[in-house]
Amino acid sequence: MHNSQPPAPSPQPPAASSLLAVENIGISFGGLKAVEGFSVRLPAGGLYGLIGPNGAGKTTVFNLLTGVYPATTGRISLDTQNLNGLKPHEVAAAGIARTFQNIRLFPGLNVLDNVQLAGQLRAREGLASTLLRTRRYAHEESEIRRKAFELLDLFGLQARAEEPADSLSYGYQRYLEIVRALAAEPKVLLLDEPAAGLNSQEKIELAKSIRQIRDRFGVAILLIEHDMGLVMEICEQITVLDHGVIIAHGSPPEIQNDPKVIAAYLGSDVGAV
Repeated sequence: MHNSQPPAPSPQPPAASSLLAVENIGISFGGLKAVEGFSVRLPAGGLYGLIGPNGAGKTTVFNLLTGVYPATTGRISLDTQNLNGLKPHEVAAAGIARTFQNIRLFPGLNVLDNVQLAGQLRAREGLASTLLRTRRYAHEESEIRRKAFELLDLFGLQARAEEPADSLSYGYQRYLEIVRALAAEPKVLLLDEPAAGLNSQEKIELAKSIRQIRDRFGVAILLIEHDMGLVMEICEQITVLDHGVIIAHGSPPEIQNDPKVIAAYLGSDVGAV
């Protein structure tokens, strides 16, 4: 960390070139503004970070983006489709998938079924084909299974496909949740603290896997993360929240050298991460 004047923040991509365009969204709970005037424009294939102190409103932003909370102000659009007012399953169908800070797998299902269930979101065959077990239905089920195995292989989980999901180690459960989100074939993947609870080696593997996911599937990624080393290593642009308001947006070096960010969250030793 040095004390020279930080460079001017990098502008976000213009709305026309953005896959996910979020403009001035906000929400209040009981008169308290939890998030106010939040904007981000995520391009196709972008890998962006969202950071801030505990209670800054980061997960609330994810809940707004995925329809868990309805935004009381602003607009959210994905590939020009307006997402305002859509329910979570409709947002998922439009192309946004997420993981959660607290793992939410289906513990009663095995690893493979957790992934295949998410893959059903893109199923094209209707109820009649499902009930009659038509040839097209069988082909589609076979494809969902093949893609599920392919995704499991990304994280070394293929050999454990038949094991109960809740029998996996904490780190592998984290990976499985990412795989399950990918099975929905999203355009945008929201990762809520994917490195939480992982050891150093697992974090190195996670960073590599996140890049591979972006490059292989062309999915745009927005991640919330407290591990500053991971964020600074893999994110191209970072947005910083404090008390529900954006205080900075820019590249990792710009964020590291922004006095407002240092004061609010990162601390004076960020240069060491």
